[in-house]
Amino acid sequence: MAQSSRNKPGVEVFGENDSKMKATDVAFVMQNSFDKNKKVIIGAVVAVLVLVGGYFGYKYLVQAPGEEKAMKDLSYVQKWFEVDSVNSVLKGDGQHPSALTVIKKHSGTKAANLAKYYAGISYLKTGDVNNAIKYLSEFNGEGTVVANLAQGALGDAYMDAGKTDKGIESYKKAASNENDQYTSALYTFRAGLASEKAGKLEDAKKFYKEIKEKFPNTLQARDVDKYLARLGEISID
Repeated sequence: MAQSSRNKPGVEVFGENDSKMKATDVAFVMQNSFDKNKKVIIGAVVAVLVLVGGYFGYKYLVQAPGEEKAMKDLSYVQKWFEVDSVNSVLKGDGQHPSALTVIKKHSGTKAANLAKYYAGISYLKTGDVNNAIKYLSEFNGEGTVVANLAQGALGDAYMDAGKTDKGIESYKKAASNENDQYTSALYTFRAGLASEKAGKLEDAKKFYKEIKEKFPNTLQARDVDKYLARLGEISID
């Protein structure tokens, strides 16, 4: 009688009580599968390595030196900004680049982002509210110490441009960090004034009351009662 498959080593057996492949057969199937697909598998691995290598290569060989050069250019803008030399911030000094040049030359860098803040504030000081709005709107303040100030300045620019509703929204964002009582009280107060100007008197009352409740030790809190009295909310003897 011919030897049955049950007695042949390395051949899978399916019997009444057998439901698993033998280890040798599993290894054979896996090897066979890899042999058939190894070009695809190796290609995928190589592609991942290229992507990872490209990322770190870009980060350390391109991005890092680019940031360093951008910050060097921005350092002159920062010095002019600190001494309120608005003209130099926006136009440079003939030897070093302006904030606008940094934005264009080093697009995508942290330095270019900060340059938008310097440009926006400088335009606001010159009365060019449209450019102030443009650059302050483009500035990403997340993680910077000037995030709230930038939003507050944007509110000022909107108010100067006659866009009261947008001004109020920017002031509210500027006042959102209650850990900074100075800026929060300041911009909550401006939101109140802007609301009065827009005829939103109930909103104005709400902002003024918020100053009294949340920021009682600030300069704005000292005078807020007279604004509430003006709106008929309280009486002052």
